[in-house]
Amino acid sequence: MRMNQDERRFDFHDLGAALKRAREEKGWTQAYVAELVDRDSRTIMNIENKGHYPSFDLFVKLITMFDVSVDQFIHADGGARSSSCRKHIDMLLNSMNKKELVVIEATAEGIKKVRETEVLE
Repeated sequence: MRMNQDERRFDFHDLGAALKRAREEKGWTQAYVAELVDRDSRTIMNIENKGHYPSFDLFVKLITMFDVSVDQFIHADGGARSSSCRKHIDMLLNSMNKKELVVIEATAEGIKKVRETEVLE
């Protein structure tokens, strides 16, 4: 008796982009990362830019090295509870650097304050 298997393919593009952002934030080159993980720089480039699947060992090394959480990529559908708009916003947020995220955070806080003020009036 076979257990049912989830046959969805994991899209590695967003996670590859997150690894690239984390690498760039550290100021590291693809060649340097490749040296650290004992791979060719082309392998790192393909993971970051083309969404190629790394081996499990390399996957663990990269997410650990850059402290990238995979939950947001694996459970991106939020259990099918998230709207398409929220998913799109999450994707946009994942593509931003720290300075851009500070601007977005301040904007969200401003919207929250305005909403609270309107409720009190």
